[in-house]
Amino acid sequence: MSLLILLALPFAGSVLAALLPANARNREAWLAGLVALAGTVQAALLYPEVSYGGVVRYEFAWLPSLGLDFVLRMDGLAWIFTLMISGIGLLVVLYARYYMSPEDPVPRFFSFFLAFMGAMLGVVLSGNLIQLALFWELTSLVSFLLIGYWHHRPDARRGARMALTVTAAGGLCLFAGILVLGHIVGSYDLEAVLSSGELIRSHPVYEVALVLIALGALTKSAQFPFHFWLPHAMAAPTPVSAYLHSATMVKAGVFLLARLWPVLAGTEEWFWIIGGAGLCTLLLGAYTAIFQQDLKGLLAYSTISHLGLITLLLGLGSPLALVAAVFHIMNHATFKASLFMAAGIIDHECGTRDIRRLSGLAQVMPITATLAMVAGAAMAGVPLLNGFISKEMFFTEAVVVGNAVGMSHALPIAATVAGAFSVAYSWRFLHDVFFGPPPHDLPRTPHEAPRWMRFPAEVLAFLCLAVGVAPGYTIAPFLATAVRAILGDAVPSYSLAIWHGFNLPLVMSFVALVGGSALYLILQKTLRLSTVERLPLFYKFNGKRAFERVMSFAIGLADRLTNSLGARGLQSQLLGIVAFAILVAAVTLYGQPLLLPAVQTSPIDPTFAILWLIGIACAIGTAYQAKYHRLASLIMMGGAGLVTCITFVWFSAPDLALTQLLVEVVTTILLLLGLRWLPRRKEPRELGIRVPAMAWVHRVRDLAIAVAGGAGMALLAYAVLTRPYPDTISNYFLERALTEGGGTNVVNVLLVDFRGFDTLGEISVLGIVALTVYALLRRFRPAPESIALPHQQIDQGKTDAAARAGDDPAVGYLLMPSVLIRLALPIIALFAVFLFMRGHNLPGGGFVAGLTLSVAFILQYMVGGTAWVESKMRLHPQRWIGLGLLFAVLTGMGAWLFGYPFLTSHGAHLHLPLVGEIHVPSAFLFDLGVFSLVVGATMLILTALGHQSIRSHRAAQQAEAELPRGGARWK
Repeated sequence: MSLLILLALPFAGSVLAALLPANARNREAWLAGLVALAGTVQAALLYPEVSYGGVVRYEFAWLPSLGLDFVLRMDGLAWIFTLMISGIGLLVVLYARYYMSPEDPVPRFFSFFLAFMGAMLGVVLSGNLIQLALFWELTSLVSFLLIGYWHHRPDARRGARMALTVTAAGGLCLFAGILVLGHIVGSYDLEAVLSSGELIRSHPVYEVALVLIALGALTKSAQFPFHFWLPHAMAAPTPVSAYLHSATMVKAGVFLLARLWPVLAGTEEWFWIIGGAGLCTLLLGAYTAIFQQDLKGLLAYSTISHLGLITLLLGLGSPLALVAAVFHIMNHATFKASLFMAAGIIDHECGTRDIRRLSGLAQVMPITATLAMVAGAAMAGVPLLNGFISKEMFFTEAVVVGNAVGMSHALPIAATVAGAFSVAYSWRFLHDVFFGPPPHDLPRTPHEAPRWMRFPAEVLAFLCLAVGVAPGYTIAPFLATAVRAILGDAVPSYSLAIWHGFNLPLVMSFVALVGGSALYLILQKTLRLSTVERLPLFYKFNGKRAFERVMSFAIGLADRLTNSLGARGLQSQLLGIVAFAILVAAVTLYGQPLLLPAVQTSPIDPTFAILWLIGIACAIGTAYQAKYHRLASLIMMGGAGLVTCITFVWFSAPDLALTQLLVEVVTTILLLLGLRWLPRRKEPRELGIRVPAMAWVHRVRDLAIAVAGGAGMALLAYAVLTRPYPDTISNYFLERALTEGGGTNVVNVLLVDFRGFDTLGEISVLGIVALTVYALLRRFRPAPESIALPHQQIDQGKTDAAARAGDDPAVGYLLMPSVLIRLALPIIALFAVFLFMRGHNLPGGGFVAGLTLSVAFILQYMVGGTAWVESKMRLHPQRWIGLGLLFAVLTGMGAWLFGYPFLTSHGAHLHLPLVGEIHVPSAFLFDLGVFSLVVGATMLILTALGHQSIRSHRAAQQAEAELPRGGARWK
């Protein structure tokens, strides 16, 4: 349960932060800080349980038949990442409190920040690979929001879109790789996968799984050739950059490689794919960082380089290289977060991050300069700092593995060169900014940041020193815990001592320090004049340009396909869809014996036949009148619907009949409101145009497709109904509806119990459709010339009466007194409650009850108008939709508390005074959610159409007023 609380806290905090007022910066920071602090403390308390190879596991059933249980699993590796995510997150929250401007939408920032923290915790704590992929994509979505936080800036929008495109595409590849991995193992449970290393590596599709998973990891960790998105993410606020680069997002890729190292590593494919990408990224990122003119740009490319170093270590495949990789992940988190905070302080207090404009800041910002020097030296690998020890381990493994794979010179030289580049860009960051002549001509007068804004950087700088001076007493136990979680009992012996004697790795470190310093001195005069677009002596892979070309090609291809294959009108699109569906069905059913020998059927009742003839006539009349009179067409369509309703009653399906009847009422009203502002259709002969021959061909074509579709469905239904099935699926539900669902109304039990998950998806779609309709109609403004004038739709006198009643064209059309309609509201509402309460055992339920109450509200709208309904009743449909989804989801999650799968139904017998004993199933609350959402969705669409009708009516009045007196009216 502690793991569930640890994961749920950031998401709960995210919701609360979003609800805080905009001017409550302190409260938002306190909220986010308390959430991060609680996570840090909770993770620290779990350390005794995960040390020495222990695992904390929490799970509950989700879809056990598919192996998709919700599993949270914390071992030593997950514990290290959890502590980094929560601990550094706490420091970043404190830093952001002083960095963010009061003018910024701070609630949105902390809401996104906490959601990002929760998504990252979900990645590292997931014990199911499908679940991991879900949180993986969630990190991409929330990082998109954080990078594009200042959405008024074009660079923020471009950077956010680029990051989302690359990482989300990689996430899709990762998901495909996880499916392949699950296919190989036969399970998506992480423990089952981690124990199947030999099976996975020897499987024929191992290479497929490796490539797909590598694409996901390399895109997330900005590895070559996908490294280009990370520098453009610098458009995010500096607290986001500090968090994203140190403990989250980009660390997710290397976490995944470390997590799956026991089952995927140890092959040549792993070495060349992972190791090759890491080596290219290490060199390219380090070299490019030297020539950056922006402080955050320099740190971004240095992050790319260090992530390449970690990826290379993981790709080498040796246990000691794995130890070095995990150690450097921890070290990089401390010094990189500190450096980003220092860069943010400089930007905050000086007004610029341009290195060419900065110099001599150590004179006016001595504390910030000292903190940056400590972190920068750790990044360069200076002795007595944490970066030096992990760099020494990297050099050692480069020598050892290089000799083993036939790269005895190439790999150590590449590592030394990368180390020299690291020293050079560290010198660039420190010397050019903090030394030299005093600063002048800056947007702001530089000075030290507030005390508590520097405090997070001070803590991180202290950790760099503490680990570098006394690694055995500070980091060694935690590193051993993380490594043991990956390697188990096969942990190799290693030492974190500062001095290992005079050896080749020490010589490589000395060469890197001296060579990097010399390189900086040589390039110092030209660095301020160089630009990233003209890097000397090296070809810079311009990933941004390649990305933009690919996106332009994809968009152009989509446009060409749309223009050549698509259709502008909805009718043409529907024609293609229906025709294609008929074709597929015909090909599939070709040669199948649909018509079996004669079976015994009931005789056709003449009354039923006449009823269906009426329905057919209404359907044909609907299609015919649609050309001339939409209102008549709508009335006939209602007649066909009524015949369908009577048919359900005829075949003893009262639930369907009741639902159909109410749906007809609601949709008819909504369609009437929609017709209110549609332009009048004119036939060619009205315009004096001769109907071309092709028009008749098109009509015959449409008729043939309609007849083929209808006849095909009728034939298919007949074939199904006449098949002799001795044991149908209906028997299953009939036998278990009462015993397992707690109700005798099989239809309702089926919807809210056996198929509750499907119903949850359906009501979610209904809510989304309602919100979409509302959003579209709220923005749509019909042109006056496209609206039929009032006298073309209804009698002019009624329109004037409506205008006098409040300028709402819906008012004044009813013959029934409005008093009676308003008195009917409580009666209909009581009837809706009656239908809702009886739905589990008799015809009714949440959907029917929701439609019934919607009819009551629609009647109030018809007599009072939208303005009256909103002012007097204050329905707030969006809240009804939100509460409906909340009730439905919480009902499903309630089953988890008792260890049952999501949406498992339970019942209880309650004895109420005056009422007696009643049976209350948990599906009652789920049905309440359905009821609330149906009411909210219906009323939201009604409100949107009602407001649009008002605008259309006013626009039409204005257009008519502008006609010249005595002039011809519109025909």
